[in-house]
Amino acid sequence: MSNLDKLIKYFEQFPGIGGRQARRFAFHILTLPDTDTKELSALIANLQGNVIECTSCRRFFARSGGTTTECGICSDGNRDRTKLMVVERDTDITAIERAGVYEGLYFVLGGTVPLLESKGQNRLRGNGLKVIVTDRLAHGLEEIILGFAVNPDGENTARFVESLLKDDIADSSVTIAQLGRGLSTGSELEYADPDTIKNAFTNRS
Repeated sequence: MSNLDKLIKYFEQFPGIGGRQARRFAFHILTLPDTDTKELSALIANLQGNVIECTSCRRFFARSGGTTTECGICSDGNRDRTKLMVVERDTDITAIERAGVYEGLYFVLGGTVPLLESKGQNRLRGNGLKVIVTDRLAHGLEEIILGFAVNPDGENTARFVESLLKDDIADSSVTIAQLGRGLSTGSELEYADPDTIKNAFTNRS
């Protein structure tokens, strides 16, 4: 297999990227000046050294310096620590923050539990979520919001999380809510506009 074919295969593994788009990306790189390809290569090579995973919410963030292990959201003392929203991926946090309607904390589950795949939960950060919820219970946690896509996999993941946390919150007054149907069926948070997210958050139940 040639280097070009290998590159196309790598692009095909990206979320939402099919074979045609992967080939377009690869051939576009071939048209770039040598200085651009070297810069792109350096950016990829150094990415993991400059970006770390937040120890609290598990999203990736660029560390500007020092020894901090928490992202700007988790380390912000003004955030509402009585609320915790569980989302599928990092980009969902970006969409929700853009809507400006939520001031609580987050946890990135790392994926969904596909309805027809019994082993899907093994890839998720279920144990990490249980640890975070237990810690937050000791600091006034009142509500857990499930922010998953409105589709069968998202709904199945919500059921999985509710079952996962059932015993942890059994003796507390913590409630579990899901985003309201401001989100149309089949939609994903990452692509929802701010007004849609506002309606979904306001109508959570």
